[in-house]
Amino acid sequence: MQDRLDEIEQRYNDLEAELLNPEILGDQIKLKGIAKAHAGLELIVTKYRQYKNVQTDIKEAEEILESSTDDELTEFLSSELERLRADETVLEDELRVLLLPKDPKDDKDVIVEIRGGTGGEEAALFAADLMRMYMRYAEQSQWQVELMSSSPTDLGGFKEVIFSVQGQGAYSRLKYESGVHRVQRVPDTEASGRVHTSTATVAVLPEAEEVELEIKSDDLRIDVFRSTGHGGQSVNTTDSAVRITHIPTGMVVTCQDEKSQLKNRDKALRVLRARLLDKLETEQKAELDEARRTQVGTGERSERIRTYNFPQNRVTDHRINLTLYKLNNFLNGDIDEVIDALMAVEQNERLKKIG
Repeated sequence: MQDRLDEIEQRYNDLEAELLNPEILGDQIKLKGIAKAHAGLELIVTKYRQYKNVQTDIKEAEEILESSTDDELTEFLSSELERLRADETVLEDELRVLLLPKDPKDDKDVIVEIRGGTGGEEAALFAADLMRMYMRYAEQSQWQVELMSSSPTDLGGFKEVIFSVQGQGAYSRLKYESGVHRVQRVPDTEASGRVHTSTATVAVLPEAEEVELEIKSDDLRIDVFRSTGHGGQSVNTTDSAVRITHIPTGMVVTCQDEKSQLKNRDKALRVLRARLLDKLETEQKAELDEARRTQVGTGERSERIRTYNFPQNRVTDHRINLTLYKLNNFLNGDIDEVIDALMAVEQNERLKKIG
């Protein structure tokens, strides 16, 4: 482990020197790439330097303790050594996690698709609640959100809503949200006060860049039509809405939220590209079932991953049997505690595999 950490620290130092190179400073594209690589190593190098400092302190304390004849000093140093060794163990564990192979998609922006499931209008309202939850979480994380497409209902819910989230580490944290989310609550329309159970599905797709996935123009059928609102009424006097069909797969994406046909076409292509990349990767992962089972939070879309129980103010993540009694905070975007727990379980599984 030490040799690998030394290599990383040297690489970090080399990148730091490049950032000060006048020739590099004049090339914005190259500068951006170097700055990103440097930032990606910063956490592990900082931890490693802390680890080396603690090791130095331990060595010095052991040397002084060996020759000490002062009882008071001996007692102090013994206590200090106990604390330093505990710090060393913690830092060593953190470094082992940081050295785990990183998912190359973790730094990607994402496309989030939320659809109302079983439960009719109540499911559509729950889909809207989930959208607001992720948007608030994105705001807290200082990520940018862009609405891609939506199919609203008359009561303020969504049959389907698609949006992008752009920011450092967006996929690394939101990827755990894919799956079926279940809500248990009394709908506003329920006169008897009976608790109903409804569901919504969430899909989190890493946004694909054009260089990753080439889509042939001959494989696309692009139709344009007028945008429609609630009840089917026209909300635009021009044919600005766009429907793109990927002929080989039959995949269809519709975008009509923008007044510009060009913008709707661009958004639809981004969603299509993300879906096609996800389909390709899912097919590849099907051949690696054992590896997939260790990915705690990124399992099957049909998997029921979480229950939101309003009468008990409870949220339960079924993958790790974690229950929190602060549903209101959770729906306001305070979801880090669950995501951190999911990440920790997955990291422990991966550490077991490599011994």
